[in-house]
Amino acid sequence: MIDIWRQHATDKQGMLDAEAQSLAQLITGATAKNLVRVFFLQEQLKSLGKDKSYQPKYVHVIGAGTMGGDIAAWCAFRGFHVSLQDQTPQRIAPAIKRAHSLFKRKLKRPVKITEAMDRLMPDHKGIGVERADIIIEAIFEDADVKRSLYKTIEPRMKPDAVLATNTSSIPLEELCTALSRPERLVGLHFFNPVAMMQLVEVVTGESTSAEVAAHAMTFTRQIDRLPLPVTSTPGFLVNRILMPYLMEAVLLEAEGIPPAVIDKAATTFGMPMGPVQLADTVGLDICLHVAEILAEHFTAEIPDSLRKRVADGNLGRKSGRGFYNYKKGKPVKTRTGAGNWNMEEISNRLIDRLLNESVSCLREHVVENNDLLDAGMIFGTGFAPFRGGPMQHIDAVGAETVYKQLQTLKALRGERFTPDDGWNILMQS
Repeated sequence: MIDIWRQHATDKQGMLDAEAQSLAQLITGATAKNLVRVFFLQEQLKSLGKDKSYQPKYVHVIGAGTMGGDIAAWCAFRGFHVSLQDQTPQRIAPAIKRAHSLFKRKLKRPVKITEAMDRLMPDHKGIGVERADIIIEAIFEDADVKRSLYKTIEPRMKPDAVLATNTSSIPLEELCTALSRPERLVGLHFFNPVAMMQLVEVVTGESTSAEVAAHAMTFTRQIDRLPLPVTSTPGFLVNRILMPYLMEAVLLEAEGIPPAVIDKAATTFGMPMGPVQLADTVGLDICLHVAEILAEHFTAEIPDSLRKRVADGNLGRKSGRGFYNYKKGKPVKTRTGAGNWNMEEISNRLIDRLLNESVSCLREHVVENNDLLDAGMIFGTGFAPFRGGPMQHIDAVGAETVYKQLQTLKALRGERFTPDDGWNILMQS
């Protein structure tokens, strides 16, 4: 609009003609088409949980940490009666305080805030297990600890209750061995911050019954979230695709490239936040833990610099220092100057690893199709919506072009850029 005004300000008819041509290009361009597609992807996810016959009322959340506490608060905000369990009242108190802040911000009116708080019950003794329609386990990411918990609560659960785990990376097959009725276990993987992130990965294992999976989908829609059906493979979809992207950023930093330069390459591509700042925000200890779990199942390289930062207690924003130093929760980004950085290569190294893992997930049927993969990455990570998602981006650039980039990077940077076998399928289609 500004460019047209500057060029045609003294020519009214010329301005109208230029405006019409510009608007036509805007409406029919790739960006508009991709954003319209994103809208329909959202509608597709919304349509996955419409079983009106399933009407759960009581939710029991085990684990009052950041994720568990915020899941409990969100469920209470959406009208469910929620009991929140942890080992002591002192561990539950911070979650109740955060919940009050959420209700105050969202509901405004004191009577509504009070009603929401009344629906959220601290429950360090776990009394809510017996009446819960849905039990959400959100404890530490350790398979042995989770299995031990399941053994204690399963005998107390209602016969038709759903047991959902918020695990971010552990396959359900490793967890359900502790259950006499493994068909009741499903994954409900929320993303942080719970009150902002729309996506929930609904994970079905080999033993998960179709009814339980359908109930999990419906519940996800009842709390106004978007269910993404994924199979129970390590890391599921979003974390599995995201981790190589984050690890490449750590490797780039270890090579001496400033974090701000790495993040700039990603945000220029269209990411809402650079990978270095994202790792700091998630927590470097959590990134390391998920990377280690994935490394047990896939050929994955974990940079020594990440291990050292975690060992030194530099965990990112929550500790005040990670790859960046933090002041009042904000990263302090020093000026890097012009530098002699190959921004195209930096961008390709980051994005091509993400695209390569996307193709791998599609080949292994982690999700059913391209649309679900793109929806998961857009609504789970904020992947540049105007590009339409990883698979849509591959289609726009050309599978052969990205494949050749990976081959070049493999020759220059190592085996981690080896193109997945799924590229052959893409290039033949």
